[in-house]
Amino acid sequence: MASTKSNLNPLTTILEQKRRKKMTAELEDVKINAKIKLSALWVALMFLYLYNDLFTFFRADHIEEVLTGEVAGIQITQVFLLGAAILMAIPIFMVFLSLTLKAKVNRWTNIIVGIFHAVVLLASLLVPGELWANYAFYMILEAVFIALIVWTAWKWPKQERGEVTP
Repeated sequence: MASTKSNLNPLTTILEQKRRKKMTAELEDVKINAKIKLSALWVALMFLYLYNDLFTFFRADHIEEVLTGEVAGIQITQVFLLGAAILMAIPIFMVFLSLTLKAKVNRWTNIIVGIFHAVVLLASLLVPGELWANYAFYMILEAVFIALIVWTAWKWPKQERGEVTP
């Protein structure tokens, strides 16, 4: 007596296998290149910087300070604004550099620039004045994204080199 499986049409067997495969299929989890991750993290950090500064201008006390030409005891001058522009241009360049630099240089550039921005973030805590909740919230997120940048660069995947056989 032949088994039940041998009585099945080969086409039916193939269709059944495909159906089972679809039922057990998992979502694809594509590995994202370190360069793309870093570039995206810099973009996100820039948005956090932008919105933090933008929402600060919704405060009447801050607007009044800006109109006097002095914020938190710091005189708003061309030199100050140029420095701020350079500071904020760095993440913009990092979006591009993270995608284009060679891996070894890219890794160290992201680590160094990330640490630099962490120091700037910590220094901003020293600016006198009341720390508003929205500002603190954005600073925490900025710290998280800076840490992710440094961590991602630090843990840059190593490329395995196989032996060349004759």
